[in-house]
Amino acid sequence: RAHAVTVLFFLTCALVYVTLLEETPQDTAYNTKRGIVASILVFLCFGVTQAKDGPFTRPHPAYWRFWLCVTVVYELFLIFILFQTVHDGRQFMKYIDPKLGVALPERDYGGNCLMYDPGNATDPFHNIWDKMDGFVPAHFLGWYIKTLMIRDWWMCMIISVMFEFLEYSLEHQLPNFSECWWDHWIMDVLVCNGLGIYCGMKTLAWLSMKPYQWQGLWNIPTYKGKIKRIAFQFTPYSWVKFEWKPASTVQRWLAVLGIIFMFLLAELNTFYLKFVLWMPPEHYLVLLRLVFFVNVGGVAMREIYDFMDDPKFHKKLGQQAWLVAAITVTEFLIVVKYDPNTIMLPIPFFIMQCWFLGILLIFTWTLWRFFIR
Repeated sequence: RAHAVTVLFFLTCALVYVTLLEETPQDTAYNTKRGIVASILVFLCFGVTQAKDGPFTRPHPAYWRFWLCVTVVYELFLIFILFQTVHDGRQFMKYIDPKLGVALPERDYGGNCLMYDPGNATDPFHNIWDKMDGFVPAHFLGWYIKTLMIRDWWMCMIISVMFEFLEYSLEHQLPNFSECWWDHWIMDVLVCNGLGIYCGMKTLAWLSMKPYQWQGLWNIPTYKGKIKRIAFQFTPYSWVKFEWKPASTVQRWLAVLGIIFMFLLAELNTFYLKFVLWMPPEHYLVLLRLVFFVNVGGVAMREIYDFMDDPKFHKKLGQQAWLVAAITVTEFLIVVKYDPNTIMLPIPFFIMQCWFLGILLIFTWTLWRFFIR
């Protein structure tokens, strides 16, 4: 039940209270902020009760309708930022947090890359401990969740390895892409990403074998059974195994390549956005963006898979997938507009050769597999 009338009643009561009983402060900036927040809240109330349901129903359809509306709000915010001048866009962030709008230096993760530093007698492994920051569990948790979204070991590993190659290729643009070799391949790919993907695949195996037979809470006689039923409310209502089959048809092959490309672009946007908008990595807006993608990414991937797997039933791309794609492109356009000098820094020639060779191999394999064989 959406409780549309109940939500409308309480919303009307809140607006009547603000209009008749509350004195409006004589502060233009404060009133502007409060008016924008109130407008967003009214839109969220409308969306939670009236928006179209997506493919997920647990823990409650209203939860996913809420994130759909948040997606719309975020895209509109990005469009607003895109249409500002670079200076005004960066200074506008001060309305969200007065500490923003100031250029911040990026941390360099390179430097001394010795895993064992004999010159440091007190702690020869200090380089390893220096890399053990908050991003280590974030990498693990991030790839655990991405695995639950993609539901395919090969695609996850390809995206993980490809992103490390992108960091190698773009370290001349962003200083924090400059990491030690063991930070790239041991700590990131093998330990953090690999362990996250492994745990994610184990969770997927459990979800695929779990029986999905639901019983009403009040029909369960024992308290233990009721608690277990409440906990299972946060698991899927039913399970769909993703079988991407990229080599089956040229359409699915190109679609899988597009999914990998958009995933990598969204990953890069995380670093480039905070660079061009002058947000420190630990700022809460960076964390909120990641939380946002955690909640909308799974729905988008399910809608993309349904659209690919059964186009006769799903005749158009899902609403959340459409919005996530639009957000990813808009974020990239903001990066291009706000700092074109960084984006246009020439890529070293040998790196260009490697990418050209990789693209040529993909193109050649595509021709051989779908048109020559």
